Amino acid sequence: MTAALLDRAARTAISALEADDDVEFGVRLLANTPTHEGRAPELLRQWARTADAFGAALPPVAPTARVVESDGGLARGLLARYTSRPAPTVELFTDTLALAEELIDLLGWRHWYPAGSVRAAAIAHEAVHERLHHGPAKKSLKRALDHVVLRAGRHTLYGHVAGADEIAAHAHARTVCGLGRSPLLLTAALATAAEPQHGSATRSPHPHGREK
Repeated sequence: MTAALLDRAARTAISALEADDDVEFGVRLLANTPTHEGRAPELLRQWARTADAFGAALPPVAPTARVVESDGGLARGLLARYTSRPAPTVELFTDTLALAEELIDLLGWRHWYPAGSVRAAAIAHEAVHERLHHGPAKKSLKRALDHVVLRAGRHTLYGHVAGADEIAAHAHARTVCGLGRSPLLLTAALATAAEPQHGSATRSPHPHGREK
């Protein structure tokens, strides 16, 4: 990437992204997730803040999934992808990782994202999805979000909040990898840099894929 690749509109959009706090990125992600149309902004902010705190508080664990590297992530809009079959696997896309590292240097964000931290954060992020897919953390996150869909006597049924696991995974990666800002900021900047003609501060990219 060269500085010329980021035109004035892209740089302006990225500057606007940088001004938002990390919880705001979570709110934006939820607002652009199906099933949340029409929900009150205050509720989305509450869920985003709760999911962020939940992910940040998760203790770090060594990932159990095997890690493989591939090319072609930019074309798919992906930085990493977790698959559970035939065996738990985290696939890292080297072209997207390379663009992320280059963009960090170009924007002067190295103090937020130290060298090599993007790769480590991607693995930590996918490890959280593995935990939320297989372990008790999924139920704990539902309880923390307190999205009650049914009460019957002493029994309470908590609903799934789409997108909350993504916020939690990013917050966990930010915490365990010692990042100064959430990876959500970097992924939003990546989407703007990769498609500057369509870049917008209102986009909510999803650079992490999930195939169960």
